[in-house]
Amino acid sequence: EDSTIEQAKDGFLDALTANGFSEKDQTLEVIYRNAQGDIPTLTQIVRYMISQEVELMATNPSLSTITAVQNTSEIPIFMMVAPTPELMEVQGKDGSDPPNLFGVAENLNYIDTSFSLIPKLLPVEGRSLKVGLLYNQSEPQSVSAFNRLQGLADKLEVQLVARPVNTTADVKLVTEALLNEDIDAFFANPDNTVFSSFETILKSCNEVQVPIFTSEAGLVKRGAVSAYGADLYQWGYQVGEQAAGFLKNKSTEGLEWEMVKLRRRVFNPEVAQRYGIEIPATYDPID
Repeated sequence: EDSTIEQAKDGFLDALTANGFSEKDQTLEVIYRNAQGDIPTLTQIVRYMISQEVELMATNPSLSTITAVQNTSEIPIFMMVAPTPELMEVQGKDGSDPPNLFGVAENLNYIDTSFSLIPKLLPVEGRSLKVGLLYNQSEPQSVSAFNRLQGLADKLEVQLVARPVNTTADVKLVTEALLNEDIDAFFANPDNTVFSSFETILKSCNEVQVPIFTSEAGLVKRGAVSAYGADLYQWGYQVGEQAAGFLKNKSTEGLEWEMVKLRRRVFNPEVAQRYGIEIPATYDPID
């Protein structure tokens, strides 16, 4: 279970409870499954839920949403911790979104703020700052984030050293290869493999005194220096409120997927102190 992504699930269920839908009160039955990032297992889970004739599917994160969209066009899908349909590449040939896709999505604009902060906090003289990054080639939003960051790094005159990683089993080896490139910092981009393997990445980076920056607030609590991005609990809560509206009205009429409403600038005081990094006053200590 990925503790960062789990925050969204907790927010989703709390919103349903606040709206009168909970297993405790027997007003809701939840079928919860976790594929641990395995695509064949994920496909089996989605097909099982279809066979159970569920009223809705809540999908978290993006791979779950993509798989659900590929397998049903009838059951309402409420996505969370996912990029826009365009970034997930689930739109029709005419550019239309799946008609049964709802919930809350995010674009990649916010990662610019998080990445642009790194050269301000880690100035170097006489050379370019080197920032390492891992990305999963099978995740559309991860590839899109990498491409976006490559362009941004060029503008900032930052050398981006990126390595592809396809499974959590590869993360330790690839991270250590990246660290052998003498990077000054590591950037944890929106990637589910990075999320689930973060402690492995953190351990390797800490051993050679390489700070981690990110665009995901949940990773700051787990040991990254700072982030500007969505609060995953509130992301899930926003989705849960939309799903509760559907359950009350028994209709998707008037429903559309939404953009994330709440983003936060946060930092980890302990980690910032360890690396001697002075964080701007616009950032709040992670709670």
